Amino acid sequence: MRTLLIRDADCIATFDHADPGQARELTRASILVRGHRIEAIGPAESLPQTADEVIDARGHLVTPGLVNTHHHMYQSLTRAVRPVQDAELFSWLRGLYPLWAGLTPEMVQVSTRLAMAELLLSGCTTSSDHLYIYPNGVRLEDSIEAAQDIGMRFTATRGSMSVGQSQGGLPPDAVVEREDAILRDAQRLIETHHDAGHGAMLQIALAPCSPFSVSRDLMRESAQLARSFGVRLHTHLAENDHDIAYSREKFGCTPAEYAQDLGWVGPDVWHAHCVKLDDAGIRLFAATRTGVAHCPCSNMRLASGIAPVRRMRLAGVPVGLGVDGSASNDAAHMVNEARQALLLARVGRSLEPFGCDHGPADMGARDALALATRGGAEVLGRSDIGHIAPGLCADLALFDLRTLGFAGGAVHDPVGSLVLCSSPQAAWTIVHGRIVVREGQLATLELGPLIERHNLLALQLRG
Repeated sequence: MRTLLIRDADCIATFDHADPGQARELTRASILVRGHRIEAIGPAESLPQTADEVIDARGHLVTPGLVNTHHHMYQSLTRAVRPVQDAELFSWLRGLYPLWAGLTPEMVQVSTRLAMAELLLSGCTTSSDHLYIYPNGVRLEDSIEAAQDIGMRFTATRGSMSVGQSQGGLPPDAVVEREDAILRDAQRLIETHHDAGHGAMLQIALAPCSPFSVSRDLMRESAQLARSFGVRLHTHLAENDHDIAYSREKFGCTPAEYAQDLGWVGPDVWHAHCVKLDDAGIRLFAATRTGVAHCPCSNMRLASGIAPVRRMRLAGVPVGLGVDGSASNDAAHMVNEARQALLLARVGRSLEPFGCDHGPADMGARDALALATRGGAEVLGRSDIGHIAPGLCADLALFDLRTLGFAGGAVHDPVGSLVLCSSPQAAWTIVHGRIVVREGQLATLELGPLIERHNLLALQLRG
């Protein structure tokens, strides 16, 4: 098998312990990769000095590849659209649904490649994507093929919407699907594409979009179908005050009670946002090991609020990070998402009762990176990624500590400076033992023509 040696790194942050404060951080260390797995990690002088390919990691920080737990990649086509720049969630969606109704298979393919390029260049090696709108012949394969082209580890979620405005839902009737067709396609996708093995590059999850766009029957049947095949479940939940009001008006319960009633809690489920998850919901999610994708940039952009991440983590809720859709962030930079998670958690302290026994240290730099690595892996149900240890997949990110943004920080704490200083691009990104970002440049496709085509399609979509 082909070998790769990452030699003599200034620092390797392994995140090999659930408590980031107890995880090993090795200086002057190397990593040996054989095939797609990490074979050894240790002091540089104790590992081989040669391999089929050697990366000189002097002056670099090495971290596990970052894990993105929630995205809508097609939305990169509608970034910064002016009519909804200042809208909250529901009016933002109402303004964009008519545009998204014009999506074509090529638009989904190109926007997915572009979104994944942005993620890979930020050190992200694994991403989920929530594609819930399928007009004009769009299929989930359009996203899957893009991931295979660019080399990203991918959890492709078969999203869906089935309750349009005529039935009391939020989306226009023109963009919803029949529920029998949704379930048939979901089963087809699982049977065709899902890989449950160690090192799987592609997994399928089922993801009815939200309480305000699907029926309770579809939620229940999706859960039954997913569990019959052993795949995961994903949806949006408790994103803002209007979301809470809709659940109370339509279903007579809180979002957490809605999820519990439909069988949407458990270690095979993760919910996006949970900004308004109440204390009872937090206890329920902790007891059932139900995961949460925390999306701080999007939550700020749409003025949804501050998710109670501190209380979730203290209770034992699995939490990962998500960049969310590129039209509500409007970026896909995982290091920056970790930085924003830290900053927002500290701002959130001002909303707690006076005299509470916590402070800025409740979300430190290593805590934020743990959400972006181990936390994301747990939320996606992956035990083969998320930290650096022998036998795990060789998903790694290298950051050059000699660059301007690290000056004066990396000399004190290279790990802390990754989050606290300006958010850098990755110098190297390795997925499954394959170099996909080399010396800061995407190695698997040419970026210039991709951006040019993407922008043309964005203008075409806007009309």
